[in-house]
Amino acid sequence: MPYWAMSKILAAADIGSNTAHLLVASSDGFSLERIVNRNDWIALGEVVARHGVVPPTHATRLVSTLKTFRTAAGKALAEGIYVFATEAMRSARNHAEVLRRIREATKLKVDLITPEREAWLSLRGVSLDTPRNDVALLFEVGGGSVQVAYCVQGELVQDASIPIGTGRLIALAGMRNPCPPDVQEHAERLIQSALGRLEGFPSAPIAVASGGVGRGLWRALHPDGERKLVLEEIDYIAWSVSRLTPELISARYGVRLKRAETMLAGALVYRALLRRFGLREMIVSEYGVREGAVLEMAEGRIKPSSL
Repeated sequence: MPYWAMSKILAAADIGSNTAHLLVASSDGFSLERIVNRNDWIALGEVVARHGVVPPTHATRLVSTLKTFRTAAGKALAEGIYVFATEAMRSARNHAEVLRRIREATKLKVDLITPEREAWLSLRGVSLDTPRNDVALLFEVGGGSVQVAYCVQGELVQDASIPIGTGRLIALAGMRNPCPPDVQEHAERLIQSALGRLEGFPSAPIAVASGGVGRGLWRALHPDGERKLVLEEIDYIAWSVSRLTPELISARYGVRLKRAETMLAGALVYRALLRRFGLREMIVSEYGVREGAVLEMAEGRIKPSSL
């Protein structure tokens, strides 16, 4: 039996483009049980799209959040913590300064992962609740970018990172709720232009969605837990939320206010992805990059920081 086959309590913290998220879980490298699962909405994707940098107020918020995460992981008896950042931090001109400030203030090293590494961790995570298919596409729409991966038998064969996440789209198109038709049309043109980078990207008969944006749409549409979303449902949610204020979206669909503000952008991007690949539906996974990181730590592939 490999040395990592015994379960360990491990923590992964993801500085994403919408949220900073902490997961503490027990894992043997094959399965995973969540112990702590919490997040803080920071909206780096939108603010970096507007200003090109992480502003001092957001950097201060990140430091405070990561201190809290470190304490929570320690109280949950985690053996170590792996902290990583994705597209919004990658694209911020001052990311080196921000990451240095985080390390000095929290004693935590942040790994600025590549889009390919992000796609791989997502694929590892979704394997927890999605059977390996012969050929499948993996979609992850975040606040700063969209990750698309072509997978064969659970292995990453090809991936692409498209800079049109929900926060970036909201900033570039000037989206708001209710959303005027001309603003939505502008947003859809931006999406189509960005997806032009997928020219020649292979298709597959099955699509799996990972990440908070996809899960937000899924929970709004399927409170019963059915994991398959069809294109007509995404069309409906886009039409519905485009007419509503964030407060009404939150009340009607049972989502947090901050998530309500991104639902239209998320629906527009996901339906464009499905149509780009000629698909009518997608399966939504409950898991993603953080679960993938915990599995990799449990296997000894990632060395966490000590707490």
